[in-house]
Amino acid sequence: MEKITAQKGTKYLLPAESYRWQQLERALQQTVAAYGFKEIRLPTFEATELFTRGVGETTDVVGKEMYTFNDKGGRSITLRPEGTAGTVRAVLEHGLLAGALPVRAYYLQSCFRYEKPQSGRLREFHQLGIEMFGAAEPQADVQVIAAAAACIRAAGLKKVELQLNSIGCPHCRPKYHAALREYFAGHIDELCDTCRARLERNPLRILDCKSPICSAIAKGAPLMREYLCEDCRDHFAKVRAGLANIGIPYVENPTIVRGLDYYTRTVFEFVHTGAGAQGVVCGGGRYDGLVEELGGKPTPGIGFGMGIERLLMVMEAEGVEFAPDRTPDLYLCSMGEAGRALAERIAAALRERKLWAETDLMGRGLKPQMKYANKIGAQYVVVLGEDEVATGRAKLKRMADGAEIEIELAALARDGLAAVTAGFEKEEA
Repeated sequence: MEKITAQKGTKYLLPAESYRWQQLERALQQTVAAYGFKEIRLPTFEATELFTRGVGETTDVVGKEMYTFNDKGGRSITLRPEGTAGTVRAVLEHGLLAGALPVRAYYLQSCFRYEKPQSGRLREFHQLGIEMFGAAEPQADVQVIAAAAACIRAAGLKKVELQLNSIGCPHCRPKYHAALREYFAGHIDELCDTCRARLERNPLRILDCKSPICSAIAKGAPLMREYLCEDCRDHFAKVRAGLANIGIPYVENPTIVRGLDYYTRTVFEFVHTGAGAQGVVCGGGRYDGLVEELGGKPTPGIGFGMGIERLLMVMEAEGVEFAPDRTPDLYLCSMGEAGRALAERIAAALRERKLWAETDLMGRGLKPQMKYANKIGAQYVVVLGEDEVATGRAKLKRMADGAEIEIELAALARDGLAAVTAGFEKEEA
């Protein structure tokens, strides 16, 4: 029978590597919690309209990459391609904007996009995102960017550069769109089919095209900063000043537009510059019109998304070290039915103390059990046979150096491993 393999663009997280994910996720969660963000968990699928309205019909995400299907009720459903639109829907549906502002939320979740799998990019990928609603001040931009920078530091990355831009607001962007249309109209025969369709609907999307020809043409396009209104110029200046005030370095990159239509004003990316690991590890910005677009009252918003797979990839490229994976605290070798029963009772007592205690589940002999204990990296081993059951005492072996001490088994079960391992220090003294 033919084996069933994983779908293209998906990847298993195997037990031998899951500790690295867990360490990174804990570090990221602790970091964003220090900025006041609390977890939100979103549905894996939503009504397709949420993304066509929120993310934008002219984006590659909506136009080419969404996993969309009709359910048994005939409703158009889409696996979430990102987290911001779903968070806005949840905030509106549950009236969170009626509470204390700003609303702060973070998520750690899988997302789905049908695109060409490549290094650090999968069709099912995982993302940390934070979202803030209700704060229009430039200092909110600074705080969200600072949270992203703190996450980068928590991941141990050093070769990362913050790139910053402003893409204006609905008041000044129409003039910029007109300038872009005029510029790209002169190259219409060279543009790809997708960008020719974008020319009238949303010329800003052409700047984000991955086609080498379109990208080369876009390098000569007008820059948004030349068309910013006074309010947007002032907002952007205060963001830059705020970052300088708390010591976060940045470079201005006037070509950043981000890949989703909901962005306004401040947009940013953290770009890894190390050899062999170039790419965006975090991106975000303002979306002041999104809440209104999805049926709420005008409410400012800002956030970012950070890919876990991409973070792990660049951490590996930089040689970031993880704490060693946990190994069993104690392996209880057993001989005979009485020894096996005693091993299970002691293991159960230790597990109540959140200690990792292992016993034989394979019916192995003593020598194979010792080999297994060594293979799984058990820190201590005790052997329980007829004599140990009868006397209530046994030899505890420290696997790191082979040292042994005699212990009371009742004390081990009652007081835990630390209480009896103190005997090693007495022996060595």
